[in-house]
Amino acid sequence: MTKICFHLDENVDPVVAAGLRRYGVDVTTTAEVGLRSKSDPEQLAYVCQTQRVIVTQDRDFLIIASQGYEHSGIAYCQKGSRSIGKIVNALILMYEVLTPVDMKGKIEFL
Repeated sequence: MTKICFHLDENVDPVVAAGLRRYGVDVTTTAEVGLRSKSDPEQLAYVCQTQRVIVTQDRDFLIIASQGYEHSGIAYCQKGSRSIGKIVNALILMYEVLTPVDMKGKIEFL
């Protein structure tokens, strides 16, 4: 089974990436791929091109998705609503039970 790859936007603490990597999850961050301060559509273009699920705490991505923009999946967590450990655990669960096909065009609320 093909596994989900994640991309953390700049609103998500990079410690989440470290937690995911400890489990062997393929994850990039906005800073690592040179997208810091790029627009949300540019972020979405990157995740579509690389077939990654974007992990965000930015509501703007929910608005963009509702406007019909294509995306490989969005994992959304309201800022301050979950600890880093709970975010990592939720993403690990997604990684274990969902595929990239399951997530295409979908939003998963953490």
